[in-house]
Amino acid sequence: MNVVPKPPASATALMPDSAAPEHPDVPTGYYEFKPLNVGRWIIWGLFALLLLVAPLVFTSSLSQTLLSQMGVAIIVCLSYNMLLGQGGMLSFGHAVYSGLGSFLAIHALNLVSKGNLPIPVSLVPIVGGLAGMLFAVVFGWVSTKKAGTTFAMITLGIGELVAAMSLMFPEVFGGEGGISSNRVTGPHPLGITFGPQIQLYYLIAVYTFICTALMFAFTRTPLGRMLNAVRDNPERVEFVGYDTQKVRYFAFIIAAFFAGISGGLAALNFEIVTSEVVSGARSGVYLLFTFLGGATFFFGPIIGAILMVMAFVLLSELTKAWLLYLGLVFLFMVMYAPGGIASLIMMNLRVAAFGRLKELWVSYLALAATALIVLLGAAAMIEMVYHLKLNAALGPELRFLGATLNAHGLNSWFGSAFVILTGLGLFEVTRRHFVRQWGEIQEFIEKEIKRREAL
Repeated sequence: MNVVPKPPASATALMPDSAAPEHPDVPTGYYEFKPLNVGRWIIWGLFALLLLVAPLVFTSSLSQTLLSQMGVAIIVCLSYNMLLGQGGMLSFGHAVYSGLGSFLAIHALNLVSKGNLPIPVSLVPIVGGLAGMLFAVVFGWVSTKKAGTTFAMITLGIGELVAAMSLMFPEVFGGEGGISSNRVTGPHPLGITFGPQIQLYYLIAVYTFICTALMFAFTRTPLGRMLNAVRDNPERVEFVGYDTQKVRYFAFIIAAFFAGISGGLAALNFEIVTSEVVSGARSGVYLLFTFLGGATFFFGPIIGAILMVMAFVLLSELTKAWLLYLGLVFLFMVMYAPGGIASLIMMNLRVAAFGRLKELWVSYLALAATALIVLLGAAAMIEMVYHLKLNAALGPELRFLGATLNAHGLNSWFGSAFVILTGLGLFEVTRRHFVRQWGEIQEFIEKEIKRREAL
């Protein structure tokens, strides 16, 4: 319950009519109780519970490593979304701040090991966050001077500059081999050494929950609201007296701080930092998966972070063509769902709120089945092409989902093409039916909204 003190009578007498209490007959000076946002408490409680029990359900070493990487990815994708989703700033150099945070964190960890820095290992990610923030103070002032395409090009240039410097100064960045360290060092309170992966996971989980909560709280601050206004209508923001460059600059620094924390956690997790962490490719990955998750919603980057780890760790083990599949997914999402996965979830929740979601289950199953047919045919052709280019010495035959394909045989190519064309035909028929059904439901929802407003 939020306790809000009412103003005294002397203050009320000075208020204009528009600011007077709604009930003048009620004596002033009492306390008004506002109800808690129960739904928000439930969501955050479930999030904390999920972080707590996840390693108890997935107990293997691989699972705990994946969960640790997901926690790190959630922080950095949410920090990137502070720029892209909340501020409309398309950055191509966000890896600079997470990467430099990693390098400073690994140096700090080495100082802790030598006894020159008297801090516990659990605070090393804060060093990474402060490093990211300090570099953002310098680079951000230049980057946020402009907006739009110019901002994107400046961040790209700074990113390439830092990536080149990472190989020019091996004393700082370790050259091609990078810098390694040992996280099992310093004091060990309660016997916590951070040697076992489960101990490190819970440290990452604590940082993930706190950073996520702080970044959500930022969206509710005046600066966060003004950042949205700068994104939507910078001219009006300037007209009412705010400096849009300063708003972008402060948001840039805050985003870099959280990115640096994620870099420090990554340094503890891998115990090695290489020049790849500041590369342009890493910045592109943050952009891609933040967009896939849904940059227009706060929880979208969380979905994107989970997908990022799954793609880089699991999908890359299944096929050598995983980057091609990832590019195709990104292409279709840009074309048909530019709001990301989060937008698809929210649209269906809106339909469910009006009790019409059950009508779409058959259509969804049909769309999924026909899309899977197209994917199987396309994947068979892609795998044959990659086999011819990369594994030609192993012969023309390859195994694909339990079937034997011959990359030199006409039957395999013809069969794959037939599956694709059949799937496309069925998908188009199903899609048209779904579009018509979806349009009818949306029309019903709009009419229902107007009817409720008229009551």
